[in-house]
Order: sequence, then structure tokens, then C-alpha cells
Amino acid sequence: MTLETPATTRRTALSGAAILAAAGFVAVPLPADAHGGHGGRGHGHGRSRTRVTVLGTTDLHGNVFNWDYFKNAEFDNADHDDIGVAKVAAVIKAARARLRDQSVLTLDAGDTLQGTPLAYYYARIEPITGGGRHPMANAMNLVGYDAAALGNHEFNYGIDTLRRFESQLDFPLLGANAVDPATKRPVFPPYVIKTFKQRHGANLKVGILGLTNPGIAIWDKANVEGRMEFPGLVEQAAKFVPEMKRRGCDLVVVSAHSGADTSSSYGDALPYPENAATLVAEQVPGVDAILVGHAHKEIAERRVTNATTGQEVVLCEPLYWGMRVAMIDLDVELHHGRWKLVGAHSQTLNSNAVPADPAVLKAVQKQHDTVVAYVNSPVGTSAAALSAARAVVEDVPIIDFVNFVQADAVKAGLTGADATLPVLSIAAPFNRAASFPAGQVTVRDVAGLYIYDNTLLGVKVTGAQVKDYLEFTARYFKQVAGPGPFAVADVTNAVTTTAPNGTPDYNFDTIAGLDAPLTYDIDIAQPVGSRILDLSYGGVPVTATQEFAMAVNNYRQSGGGGFPHVSTAPVVYNRQNEIRQLLIDWVTANGTIDPAAFASVDWRLVSGGQPVVIT
Repeated sequence: MTLETPATTRRTALSGAAILAAAGFVAVPLPADAHGGHGGRGHGHGRSRTRVTVLGTTDLHGNVFNWDYFKNAEFDNADHDDIGVAKVAAVIKAARARLRDQSVLTLDAGDTLQGTPLAYYYARIEPITGGGRHPMANAMNLVGYDAAALGNHEFNYGIDTLRRFESQLDFPLLGANAVDPATKRPVFPPYVIKTFKQRHGANLKVGILGLTNPGIAIWDKANVEGRMEFPGLVEQAAKFVPEMKRRGCDLVVVSAHSGADTSSSYGDALPYPENAATLVAEQVPGVDAILVGHAHKEIAERRVTNATTGQEVVLCEPLYWGMRVAMIDLDVELHHGRWKLVGAHSQTLNSNAVPADPAVLKAVQKQHDTVVAYVNSPVGTSAAALSAARAVVEDVPIIDFVNFVQADAVKAGLTGADATLPVLSIAAPFNRAASFPAGQVTVRDVAGLYIYDNTLLGVKVTGAQVKDYLEFTARYFKQVAGPGPFAVADVTNAVTTTAPNGTPDYNFDTIAGLDAPLTYDIDIAQPVGSRILDLSYGGVPVTATQEFAMAVNNYRQSGGGGFPHVSTAPVVYNRQNEIRQLLIDWVTANGTIDPAAFASVDWRLVSGGQPVVIT
């Protein structure tokens, strides 16, 4: 195989066969009359047949070790999955050892640079733009990837950080639909072609097309506006797949950071579909397989029929954070001097039954230890134990703390006539498990409360717009009759047309005032759109024309979640300050988190005007 970046492989203590068996590998036979190896010649029809196997990961999100930095313990979940590059490296290297006589590609479908304190630390605290190497580059280079698609979270820390990360990789980052606004040409390689030498017949050429998410233009607008544009996946695939075919590609594999179930993230106003992998398979002739990412779902195998050619295209999405590895087998046969696909199958391999790759662990151990020490360092104390466990059904002090710090920062940054505006703030319960103990509080405690790398903005809104916003966020609740008692699950995470799996907690925003309380009831006996009652500021009913400055995160201000008004409202504050760091800095500067200084019960759930009892 001709490679742009040679793969580095190391053996684990277990045999490749034993690791694959533990990971759930199911052997799929080659087509009849085929031999394994580099193009073994079939005897039954006088034709050569061979197989290309694609090993794939996606949505690694800064995970190298099987470690939960927020819990300061080994990662575990209800299914006892394991996570991290060190785990998938063991699976991938074992698969390569087992398939040593076959043609193998190793790909990733994006979102590597964000998601853990490990990733955050080397983007913000000790940034790689200062000269260091990113731990994900150290780890992924040892796996020996052939290529990776760009994910939307690659852009969270700015283009300079992304380009530095790109320069540290031994494989290309692909993005056919990340283009220059003026020339409309890709600013990253759109594809690469790998040539596998064959003992019999022509060499086999496999093209790898990388596609990323159009939502980057919204979600990271501050980082990419005027510098990059993100057209649709179908449109760009339709442009480059024929070009790859003209260059002699026998097979075309797409690595797409875009989900398989055509949808948008709960109302994001994108000009192109966010989750378009299935549309690429249906609408673009010449695609043979798609490694899917972005949706954080597991799809062992899905077959989609191309509307033009009738060809079945196989799609596979491995579970996020390295819990699974995709394995796509593409069987080809030589016809008149060209290789033709004759069969395809995919499966996912489980990372939790294998030992972590020691070479990857060793390469990142020092950086991991540095970050563990950082997140466990104390920054202050809490006067009381605070928990987010019930933040989805009642006004709790730990969410008041987020709103207080955000509003305080926006107020301090307002200038001119805007400096007299009363300040509000929105916050969502990102992590029900978040808590502050009474006593010493660490970076880990604060980071566990605000798990996203959002930045803070302030926008100018009217009273009518505030009410519209609250009516929109109240869609989070199911409609119920009577005051209960109800369990939390009986009233939360309502299914909507844009949230078919239930409205996520991060799309339930509450609003608080800084210098005076913003109070309101949410009547969940009423239909969506008629739930907000008695909206007042400082005890006085809010008027439709009353003006406020409202602290929001960049995800909301860019249109994330489809909340009304904030994406078009005038921006009155934007210093690109990360909210998580603002929280950490506030605790460091003030020493003590005292709920008496900022907490009050300003909203409640009611049914027909009566308080709802939630057990």
C-alpha cells in the first residue's frame, strides 16, 4: 500500500485473534472463489478478488485514557464501556495483525480536539500554539491513522490552534466542505487516494473523502466568519466523487462528521442539513461506504440504496469516545482491468474487553498526570453543599451561581448607554451530577458544573422577547394535569418534532436577574406557548418594550437550539471569555462560594396555578 504517512504499529500482550474475539469480532468470509492477501486470484471464474477493510473511530473528544477527569476515577457507565485512544489502539492494532495479508485503512470521522480537561488544558492553559504537542496528536499518531475528517469541535479553540494541531499529525485532516469564502475551494485537503499493490492484476486505488458539518458556520461563528464557509455535504461530495473516479479510484470511502438520521440539532437554522450521511449515500453516485460521526450513536450496519445507480452503500457509526471501533469490509473483484465492489459488510468492535495499548499510555502519561493535578487543585471553598441534581425541576443555588457570574461579567463590560441596562442571564443544567461539597472546591468541581467550552456574550432584548424565550424553553416539560406528585422523568425531557428522543437538559434554560430578581411561574398543565405566568422584574410586571442586557453563551447566540431572538439581537458584550474559566476565576478571586450572596428561588413549576410536587 502506498501511504502518505506510514502507520506505526505495536503489538499488545494478547494475540490479535484473542483481542478481536473479546471485542466482538465476527469473521465475515471473503466472496466465493476468493483468497485472502493482496489480490489473491479466484479460480472459479478466472477473476481476482480481494478485500479492503476500513477500521474507524469517531467523536473521540479528547479521550486518551479510560479516565473520568470530573470524577477523578476510571471511566464507567451503566454498560461498563471503556473509552479512549489507548483502548481503540489495542483493537485496531490487533485487527491489523489479524488482517496482515489484506488491505487495511484506518480512519476517523472527527471531533478530537474538545471534550475533556485534557483537551482543554492544552488548548487554553498550556496551549499548543506556544510550542507544545497536543496529547491527541501524540496518541493518534501511534495508532497510525491514514486520514481523519474534520469535526465541528475542531474549530472550538480557533483556527490557529486547529492548524497547529494539524501540523502535528502524521495523517491529513480532510474537509471537502470547509472552503475559502472567496474562491470556494477547500482550505483543507478534500480527499486522499491510497494505492494498494496487488500480486495479481491492477493496483487497487481507494479514495477517502472527508466531509464536515455545516453547523460550524453557526456554532463557531466567531472563529470562522469571513475565513471559512461550510457548504452542504451532498453538494461537495457530488463535486469531488467524480473527480476521484477520474483519478482512478476503484473505491470511494467517505468519512463524514454528519449523522445518518437526517435532522438538525433541535432547531439550528442551517442552510444545509446537519446530519446528511444518508443523503450522501442516496444522492451521490459512486460512494461505496461511509464512516459516520457526529450523532454519538452506534450503527453497526445500515444499507442505503443510491437513487441513481441502485447500489447499496454501507454506513457504520462506532460509538463515541472510543467505546467502539468500526470495521467495514469491502470485497472487490477485477473486471476488465478495473476493481469492482461485489460485497460489503460492517460491524462494530467493543473496546471494553481489551487492555489499553501501553505505547499510547506511555506517550501521554505525563500530560495526563499534569491535567489530573490541575483539575484536582483547590481554588476556593463553598459555604454549603450545592447540587445540580434537581436543577431541571426547581431553582437551585448552583445554577444561580452560573447566572450570577455570567451576569456580573456582562454588567462590568457594558459601555455607553448600554451600561444602564438591567442585566439578566441564561443558564442550563448541563450536568445533573454536578455538585460543590461544603468546604474545599477544586477546578474539577467547577469544570464539572460547566462541561462545555462556551464563551460569554451579552445581547440586548425586550421584555416581549424574554417572555418568548421562556415560552420556548418551557417546551422542555411534558404537559401534565394536577399538582402531582410526579417523578422527575414524568415531567421533563418532552418529545417534540425537533427532539424526537426527548428535549435534552442542555436545551432547558432558566433566566435570572442580577440586581433584582426575574420571577415567573411555568404552568406545565398548559400547552406549549402558554406556560409563562406572572413574569416580573424586581416585583414589577415586565412590559413588552422594557429593555435588558442578557448574558448568553456563544452556542445560543449563534442559533444553537433555535431559541428565539438571541441570534439576531444586538450584541452588547463579547470578549471571547470562556464561561468555565470565568467561573474558576471568580472562585479563585473571591475565595468563598456563599449562596446567600446570589441564590434565590425565582421560578417554580405550577399546574393550574398550584405548585407541582416533584419527588
